[in-house]
Amino acid sequence: MTSLYQSTITSLPLLGRGKVRENYAVGDDKILIVTSDRLSAFDVVMNEAIPDKGRVLNQMSDFWFEKLKDIVPNHLTGIAPESVVAPDEVEQVKNRAVVAKRLQPILVEAVVRGYLIGSGWSDYQKTGAVCGVQLPAGLKQAEKLAEPIFTPAAKADMGEHDENITFAEMEQRIGKELAGKIRDVSIKLYKTAADYAATRGIIIADTKFEFGLDKDGTLHLMDEVLTADSSRFWPADSYATGISPPSFDKQFVRDYLETLTDWKKTAPAPTLPADVIEKTGAKYREALTRLTGEDLKG
Repeated sequence: MTSLYQSTITSLPLLGRGKVRENYAVGDDKILIVTSDRLSAFDVVMNEAIPDKGRVLNQMSDFWFEKLKDIVPNHLTGIAPESVVAPDEVEQVKNRAVVAKRLQPILVEAVVRGYLIGSGWSDYQKTGAVCGVQLPAGLKQAEKLAEPIFTPAAKADMGEHDENITFAEMEQRIGKELAGKIRDVSIKLYKTAADYAATRGIIIADTKFEFGLDKDGTLHLMDEVLTADSSRFWPADSYATGISPPSFDKQFVRDYLETLTDWKKTAPAPTLPADVIEKTGAKYREALTRLTGEDLKG
């Protein structure tokens, strides 16, 4: 197992570092996206790397981009990342990077929920609704919803918490037509992926998509898609309502952090124990294998 907490590529201009990814300019119209092994929980970046996590996320996204490409265009160019960096930087991008189209990002996260869990469950307990979407009374934690719901979130600055917003607020931010298209595409992507995952014994409880526009105004799926960072994956054989089901994602880290009564979910991050790091890495690798049928590429 190998770890890359932060890339140090100098042969390309650095555009920015996110919670997990780093973007470098490849000419004027493309970017190199490197997926590190950093982990963000409650929008706080942990201090420790999760070995192999970035390569798992990259491979899983590639799998889904290919499977979902007929629903909406995506940002991939097919250019090998190894071909755009210096020879001594190849190891930093091998199996953990893509060369993508340079798009105008839409600063709203497209969240689709098929089950009542996480912040959605918290909202429902307080208000009976999730992001303004009224739900029937009496639902249990982790219960499957009659139909998936679209609950957007406004992207926050680094270190800040993303903010759940209503669909009406999303319309005000980006326009009714674009908001409606993103909602419809997102629900179709979720349903298609969830139906496939069910054949692999996996429940996709919820997920978030990110979109951008090319110079012609065409909507593209971008960043990552249906990874263990952006989604909740539950093994179907141990699913139950009334609890937070066991999962193949960073919920394992979240659950550990919830036990820390003296941490207020703000930076600086607490130290993760070695066994939490190890088990989290194992869950990411298992999610990849169970969902895609592929082993992690070397």
